Amino acid sequence: MDVKASLLMVGDELLIGQVTDTNASWIAAELWRLGIPVLKKITVSDTLDDIKYGLEASLESADLVIMTGGLGPTKDDITKQALADFFDDELIFHEKTFERIQGYFQDLGRPWNELHRLQCFLPTRAQLLTNELGTAPGMLFREKGRVVVSLPGVPYEMTGIFKRELLPIIRQMVPEKHRHSLTIRTIGIGESDLAEKLETLPSGWDQDVSVAYLPAIGQVRLRLSAKADREAEAIKRVDRAAEMVEKVLAPWIFGRDDESLEMLVGKLLRERRLTVGTAESCTAGLLAHTIATVPGASDYFTGSVVAYSNDIKHRILAVPAEVLERYGAVSEQTVKAMVAGAIDALQVDMAVAISGIAGPGGGTPDKPVGTIWLACGNKDRVTTKLLKLNKDRQRNIEYTVTVGLNMIRKFLMGL
Repeated sequence: MDVKASLLMVGDELLIGQVTDTNASWIAAELWRLGIPVLKKITVSDTLDDIKYGLEASLESADLVIMTGGLGPTKDDITKQALADFFDDELIFHEKTFERIQGYFQDLGRPWNELHRLQCFLPTRAQLLTNELGTAPGMLFREKGRVVVSLPGVPYEMTGIFKRELLPIIRQMVPEKHRHSLTIRTIGIGESDLAEKLETLPSGWDQDVSVAYLPAIGQVRLRLSAKADREAEAIKRVDRAAEMVEKVLAPWIFGRDDESLEMLVGKLLRERRLTVGTAESCTAGLLAHTIATVPGASDYFTGSVVAYSNDIKHRILAVPAEVLERYGAVSEQTVKAMVAGAIDALQVDMAVAISGIAGPGGGTPDKPVGTIWLACGNKDRVTTKLLKLNKDRQRNIEYTVTVGLNMIRKFLMGL
């Protein structure tokens, strides 16, 4: 029988938006790789009643419940007590956990306090999962063929326990099936248009694979996955489907799996032994930052000029005053001049320039909010692009950066 899972996330900080819940997405991805679907995710506050309600709701349809949070040393961390109440258990002092915590702080050269002693009171029925990166152990309960696991909310502690302690246990619960997946990364095509393109494939092309569309700003990832008794068969099914998909979507595909657009740009620049710089106004250096997130980016990225004002555009990037006066800062003429100025100022082979009105204010009837010009090129050739976006400032900035990276990619591919 297939194992089904539910996730239970504990913490007021998650409900008020103070902390982004990255744990649930990470756990769901790990379970998916094991062939375990997550049927539901519930987030509850730090109260006994809410945690017990979450446990009841999670166990309605799941064989495996993984919960995170509420295991710290402070008074609001009451997950242990909620679990003890739920399983009609009691908390007793666990000497080995106390010794481990003492050793943990000794290694750090820090003293432990009485609150850490309280962390050593644990449910008697719990199978403890060692936490080598923190003080709170994970706990596993078995009840009528079902498993409930409680892990710390600190992401690196949670992932450490999951990989080292919990993963072998979960693998024993999963039937012998092999799952394989491949993600095709596209840009410049929307989710609905992508789906329409795939409609041209022969009927039944996806019979042995599942298809998931994962849209992001300016990009869509297409995940193909298959499950089979033998790993080789699962790989064969996915590869067969990917070959068909890539023939149809070739103009919009830039990579696979974890290969990001900035990684591909870096690869192309390194292969061609070229350097790049950026001249940015409304994106204020985000394109430069994104390029530089790739390890080894110093091989091809030299720097950036954040030319937010017309004065900087003129003095540092040598954009002629008459161009700024006649066409304005947000114009094709200005971004082309910014490219030339960046190439000279940064001593690079090519550059990208961006100038626009990110919003939410600052627009005019001729150039409303969301009007953004980009230019990309070298001393011999420059391409330009006009974006007409909406009034969401952050989204406009992020989308523009994606377009800028893609312009570099396309320019390099054309060399």
